[in-house]
Amino acid sequence: MRSGDPPALLVDLYELSMAQGYFDEGLFGRATFELSIRSLPPERNYLVAAGLDDALAWLEGMRSKADDLDYLRTLERFTDGFLQYLGSLRFDGEAHAIPEGDIVFAGEPLLRVTGPLPAAQLAETYLINQVHFQTMAASKAARVVQSARGRPVIDFGLRRAHGTDAGLKASRSQYLAGAVATSNVLAGRTFGIPVAGTMAHSYVSAHTTELEAFRAFTRSYPDTVLLIDTYDPREGARNVVRLARELGDDFAVAGVRIDSADLAPNVEAVRELLDDGELRAVQIFVSGGLDEHAIERLLDAGIRCDGFGVGTKMGTSADAPSLDAIYKLVEYEGRGTAKMSDGMSTIPGPKQVFRRSQQGLYESDVLGRADEELEGQRLLVPVMREGRRLAGDFADLEAARERCRAALGQLPERLYELKPARPAYEVIISPGLRAEAGRFRRNHCR
Repeated sequence: MRSGDPPALLVDLYELSMAQGYFDEGLFGRATFELSIRSLPPERNYLVAAGLDDALAWLEGMRSKADDLDYLRTLERFTDGFLQYLGSLRFDGEAHAIPEGDIVFAGEPLLRVTGPLPAAQLAETYLINQVHFQTMAASKAARVVQSARGRPVIDFGLRRAHGTDAGLKASRSQYLAGAVATSNVLAGRTFGIPVAGTMAHSYVSAHTTELEAFRAFTRSYPDTVLLIDTYDPREGARNVVRLARELGDDFAVAGVRIDSADLAPNVEAVRELLDDGELRAVQIFVSGGLDEHAIERLLDAGIRCDGFGVGTKMGTSADAPSLDAIYKLVEYEGRGTAKMSDGMSTIPGPKQVFRRSQQGLYESDVLGRADEELEGQRLLVPVMREGRRLAGDFADLEAARERCRAALGQLPERLYELKPARPAYEVIISPGLRAEAGRFRRNHCR
C-alpha cells in the first residue's frame, strides 16, 4: 500500500521543455535510461536498494490531468499540440530493477527504464527523488541495525524528518533495513510496520511526582516502557522498584527508557538498581542523539542495554544526507549513448549486474552488457512490461526486509566496518562493456 499517487507536475521544468523539443522533432522512439549512484559517500561500504515500489507506481500511473495542463498553459512555454499530446501520454514501456532490499554498489544501475523517449525522460525527476532518498535512508538504517549487534532498533525519526513524505518513506526504508518498529503511526497504517512508543517527559512533568506519573500510566498500560530520566535516571529506577513493590503480582512493566546524553554510567547504575530490586526481567532501552557510531561505542564499553530508539541521525542520514544519484540515457533506437565529461562519464548501452559469490559470501560484481552471458547472479530482473508491473515480490516490504537480512549476511566482514573498507568491494567492468565504451569514445571524440 502506498501513501498516494504523486502529482504529474512533481517534475523539473527542463524535463517538460525537453519533452516539448522531442515532440517538435518527432523523437518518439524507444529510449533506455539507467538510474545509478555515481559514487558512495565516504563512510559507506555498500548501499541498500529501496524506493522501487514508488518508482513503479509513478510509471504505472503517469498521466497529466486537465488542471495540470491548464497551469502549464499559463507558463506560455508549451504549444497546444504538445499539451494535447501530454494529456494522452502514458508510460507503456518496460523496466528492470534490482529488487528492494538487495545490496548495491557505486556505478551499478538500480533501475533501467525503456519506453518512448518523452515518457521515459519525464520520469527522471520523480524516480531519482524516490529511489535516491529511500536508498539513502535504508543504507543508513542498515548500518545502525548492524551496530546494535542483534538488539532491536526502533525508528524515532518522524518529528525531525525533512517533511511528511520523507518521514513516511524513511520509516518504510528503515524497517526494510532491519528496524523492528516505528513511532510513525501513519507508516504503521500505510505499510503494516509495527508501531512502538509510550511516554515523553511532558507526561511525567504533568504530574506532581514521577512515581505518581508511573502509577497513572501503568493503570492505562500495565506492560509499558517507562521513561525514567525526566529528573534523575537513578531515582527513576528506584521509583520503578517502589512501583513494583506496590503492585506486587500485578506489576507488568516491560522496560525502562533512558533518553540522556551520558548514557553509559546511567545505564549501568540503573541496571544494578533494577537487579537489586529483583527486576532483572525489566529491560533497558536507550535513546537520545544516537547513530551507529554512538551505539558501537556504547556496546564496546560493555553497556548492558536491550534496545535502541534512534531518531534524527538515522532518519535524515545525518552524516551522508544525499547520494550522487543519476538517471542517464544509455540507448536511443538501438544506438548506444553516453556522457563523456571528465569525472562524470557514463558507459553506453543497457547493462546487467552479475554478482559472484564464493563460500556463501559476495566476492565481486561484474558490470556487463545486458545481452551478455557472464558468471554470477543477474541482479536486474524484469519488473514492468507494457506499462504494467509484473507479478513478483521485488517491491513487497516484508520480502524486501527478508532479502536485506539475507544479503547483509552474505557481505564480506570488512564491509561491516563503519569506516571505509580496505579493500573496497570490487565492481569490475566486463571486457564486452569496455569494448563498447571504447568504440563509443573513438566515434565521438574526434
